[in-house]
Order: sequence, then C-alpha cells, then structure tokens
Amino acid sequence: MTSLALPHDVSRTVTPPAAAARLASIDAVRGLVMIIMLLDHVRDTFCTHWAVGDPMDARIVAPALFFSRTLASLCAPTFVALTGLSAWLYGQTHSRAETSRFLLTRGLFLMLLEVTLVSFAWSAQFPPHTLWLQVIWAIGMCMIALAGLIHLPRVAVAAIGVAIVAGHNLLDPIAFPTDSTGFKLWALLHHRAAFDWMGITIKTTYPILPWIGVIALGYSVGPWFRRAGEERQRRFAALGVGLLLAFVLLRTINAYGDTAWTPVQGDHLRSVMSFLALTKYPPSLLFLLLTLGVAALLLAFFEGRGGPITRALSVMGGAPMAFYLLHLYVLRGMYLAAVAIWGTNQGQVFGLPSVGAMWLMYAALIVPLYIPTRWFADLKRRRRDLRWLRYF
Repeated sequence: MTSLALPHDVSRTVTPPAAAARLASIDAVRGLVMIIMLLDHVRDTFCTHWAVGDPMDARIVAPALFFSRTLASLCAPTFVALTGLSAWLYGQTHSRAETSRFLLTRGLFLMLLEVTLVSFAWSAQFPPHTLWLQVIWAIGMCMIALAGLIHLPRVAVAAIGVAIVAGHNLLDPIAFPTDSTGFKLWALLHHRAAFDWMGITIKTTYPILPWIGVIALGYSVGPWFRRAGEERQRRFAALGVGLLLAFVLLRTINAYGDTAWTPVQGDHLRSVMSFLALTKYPPSLLFLLLTLGVAALLLAFFEGRGGPITRALSVMGGAPMAFYLLHLYVLRGMYLAAVAIWGTNQGQVFGLPSVGAMWLMYAALIVPLYIPTRWFADLKRRRRDLRWLRYF
C-alpha cells in the first residue's frame, strides 16, 4: 500500500526555505506511513497462516497481531489524503488544465502498474490468474476522479468529499445479482467482491468510492499551506482532535458508521480491541475518522520539525513508488528463498513462528530498503530533466 506523490514544484510561489519546510512535513508523514506499511506487508507475505478478517474478530485474534494490523490501518487513508494535498500543491505552479492532465495520465499509469508489476510481485504469475485491485489501483482511479473534480469550486470539492466519507455507509444494503453487470460495477465502486472477467478472477480489495471522498478532502485542505507554519499546525491539530472525538462519540453510541462493537466480558484488553476493530474494505466512516484524525495530528507534529529522523523520513517520502516496488520484490524474493531452503512449514505456505519474529524481520529490513530509496530520491532531485522520474 502506498501513496504516489505528485512532484512538488512550489518554489515559484513561496521562498525556498518555506517551500522546503512545508514539503518536509508532508514527506515525513508519507515516509513514516511507508515504513509502517512495510510491517503489514511482511505480515502479508510471511504470516498468511494467521487468519485476519475485516473487521478483525477481537475475541480470537492475538492482541499483538491485532495491534500490528491496526497500526498499519493508518497507511492507505494517509497516502490517499496526501495524494490529494499534493495535487493541490502541484496546481499552484501549473494551470488547472495541466494539473488535470497530469492527474489523468498519472492515474492511468498507476492502474497499469497495479495489473502488471504489482500483481506479479504478489502472485509470481504473469499473466496472473487473479488480479487483486488494491491500493495502487484505487489511488489511480481516485486521481482520475480528482482530475475532473478540480474544475469545481474548492468548496464543492470539499462538500463532495464530506458527503462521500460521511454517507457512503448508507449504501451498504445495496446489492446486485452476482451474474449482473451491476454486480461488477458495484464491486469496483463500493462492495468488496470477486468476479470473473475474460478468464481472470478480479478481486476488488479497494472499492474506490470512499477513497474518492478521501482524496477530495485531502485536496480541499491544500489552501492551509498558504498560511504560516504555526497557524497551519494549529489547524491540523484541531482537525485531528475533532475527527478523533467524532470517532469516539459515534463508536460509543454504536448507531452508524461501522459494524457494532460489543464489550468482551471479563477482558478489558479485548474490549478495547473490539472498540477499535473497524472495517477497511471498503473503509467505513469510523475507520476514516480514526485514521485521518491520526494523520492530521502527524502533519501537525512534523510541521517545522527538523532532526535526522525527520530528514530520513522525508527522504523515504520523496520516492514512494520506488520504495513500494522495491520492497514488494524484496519480500517476494525472500519468501521464495525461504521456501527453497526450509520448505512449507505452515501447511502449503512458509510462515514465521510468532509476531515477535515478524517484527524482527520488519526491523531488519528498514535500513537495507532505506539506502536504495535514498539513492533514488537523490536521483529525482538531481535529474529533473528526466521527466519520467516524477512518476516514481
């Protein structure tokens, strides 16, 4: 799962120090959630023998696995919202037509990437027998939708974003016969499902409708970056707190926004887990309130913040697609090597023995993946004449 940042060419509208500061905060948040994403993909590669539902069943999932997975839930909403924000920044130095054209071509590129290089990394088959339309596909579709939305007034874009995010759960009861065209379209838009198309099984892991709302909201807060850093920080902090309070209120009253939760008698930890067990596919209103609230607080936290950790995270956030493709193929290679050496020790798959082993593998991968990502980020900055680099 990753966001694919648009190029940040803002030097013509603000002074270089201000541009660098505001972009560093965005890239630092993006870099942080990319590193968190790595943890979930280690789980998805080496821990498939541990069943994890959507939402997770707090009564049976091991707490360490539950909170590892819950932490990773932050990634996709943050990536998509930052893609919308980056689109607004791109539009400050390009015409609306140029921005729309770039969003359209970038979106098509991402969709093609999903069904080729990304699908191959997950399945090791080409052409794959099954296509999972995951986050790269969803971001591509969202960028295409935003290419049209940016021609509306910003207040209209914001209103559409709020309406989709807040109201899409009202559409949950809608269903179509599985053999109908409506079923396929609805699976792409709102209902996670699988269907056959030209001999290939299509699985819509990321139905796109709610994600269009998220990218629209990310675009809508873009003008906050015209303001001074301290005011921008206050706004993101207030937004984050407000979203989290709305999450707690709606989750407590159990009225709307996700599957109802129930306390686990005699187990306070699992009761908390039940409270936090949210639906990601597609993302429920409560899932987005929680994750986007945390994302807003992270933007406030990194505003104006320096230091080696922030700089390292900013480097990671400056080459998101390079990191995404690199880590997928590294994990695939490691998995195939493990099977070749030790065989399938968990039924038909190779699996790690514990959540602790999963975290150790994750921690051991961060620096080796950071080094080539830093090299590629530096290449992007040095070779602005190579226009194709901006797609990575």
